Amino acid sequence: MKQYETVIGLEVHVELATKTKIFCSCSTQFGGAPNTHTCPVCTGMPGSLPVLNKQVVEYAMAVGLATNCTINQFCKFDRKNYFYPDNPQNYQISQLYLPICVDGGVEIETAAGKKTVRIHEIHMEEDAGKLIHDEWDDCSLVDFNRSGVPLIEIVSEPDMRSADEVIAYLEKLRMIIQYLGASDCKLQEGSMRADINISVREVGAEKFGTRTEMKNLNSFRAIARAIEGETERQIDLIESGQPVIQETRRWDDNKEYSYAMRSKEDAQDYRYFPDPDLVPVVISDEWLNEVKRRQPELRDEKLARYKEEFGLPAYDADILTGTKKLADIFEATTAICGKPKKVSNWLMVETMRLLKENNMEPDEIRFAPENLAKLIELVETGTINGNVAKKVFEEVFANDIDPEKYVEEKGLKMSNDTDEIKEIILKVMADNPQSVADYHAGKTKAMGFLVGQTMRAAKGKANPGIVNQLLTELLNQ
Repeated sequence: MKQYETVIGLEVHVELATKTKIFCSCSTQFGGAPNTHTCPVCTGMPGSLPVLNKQVVEYAMAVGLATNCTINQFCKFDRKNYFYPDNPQNYQISQLYLPICVDGGVEIETAAGKKTVRIHEIHMEEDAGKLIHDEWDDCSLVDFNRSGVPLIEIVSEPDMRSADEVIAYLEKLRMIIQYLGASDCKLQEGSMRADINISVREVGAEKFGTRTEMKNLNSFRAIARAIEGETERQIDLIESGQPVIQETRRWDDNKEYSYAMRSKEDAQDYRYFPDPDLVPVVISDEWLNEVKRRQPELRDEKLARYKEEFGLPAYDADILTGTKKLADIFEATTAICGKPKKVSNWLMVETMRLLKENNMEPDEIRFAPENLAKLIELVETGTINGNVAKKVFEEVFANDIDPEKYVEEKGLKMSNDTDEIKEIILKVMADNPQSVADYHAGKTKAMGFLVGQTMRAAKGKANPGIVNQLLTELLNQ
């Protein structure tokens, strides 16, 4: 039986985190009312002229540097000509002949070990508008808010061989770009989108098979299913003696099925030519060096530093650096209280629990590092015990309250008054003579029960250390 392998390359579109569009001053904010973030430039009005947003170039350079690309210090914009209802100019301003970044690569972890996925190029371009299909009135409406939003397109070489490798590559790209602050990379909002080029060939063959391009992929799960589905479809065609047609296909994740959209165009079909309204981009050595100087510490370096500088286990460091938000909170809180392992524990246990319960992402965390540091100090100084601290943290997490004021106002401070605690213990012993007898008979579990009853009677405010000490003394008298 023939064995096949899948050959996969990606075109990843990333919306950049600029406040204004690539060639005009319209807002890029997501979710505005239709056609409210528009002007003559981004709606393609005759006579309007584009002006390049400098921040777009700097973000593109930053991503290129972080993905080991060569930066072309002389690059140009080109017009990609095609008609589509959401394309107001009937062309898209992009880069074909001289893109800003070339010949890069990122390292990913695979089941077989580390692997480098090469990046052919990264180029800047503008986004198109958005078609909204109204099934009730059987018509399509156009929203041009997204038209002109700045994109970078990251084009990989066909180096991936499975859905797992594709997901690892996308996660690595997303991590790098989020750490740079170049984009939030929210797939559900379309700020990161992947088109997947897939072909199938016999294992050992050198020549690539005929590729198809898969679109409409807005989650990692959809991407994985689309790759598996398209691989099976192409193998079935080959096995039955039918040709694989080069085309663009649309993936329907609900039906787990793809269907043809159009035959795949080649570059010459777009009739590219240099954009006459935009001068070439010349990147000076000084400008490039300034962008290099501003590059932040990325995840791989941060991971190594957390283990070295803070003495964190590899597991802790891996979780904390998994999102920039968690890493930022960890570092800021540690800088205040100087207890990295305690901070790590609160973030990895209670914070992750509350995120899961509230169906939230780490980027949605609202509490200030100062308040987490205060809570840790309250526990460390014995002002509150662990159980109370967890309840207080729920308020910190939800409302970013000052834990010191909250503990004071709610009367949650732990009692260290030995006389008061002794009185509570004596009453508990009197109310539970059987447990006292069990302890004297050598049943050690009775001790735990009596401690629990004491803490309950003290409403959780008694110092557990003092409770254990006094209870042991009283039971052994």
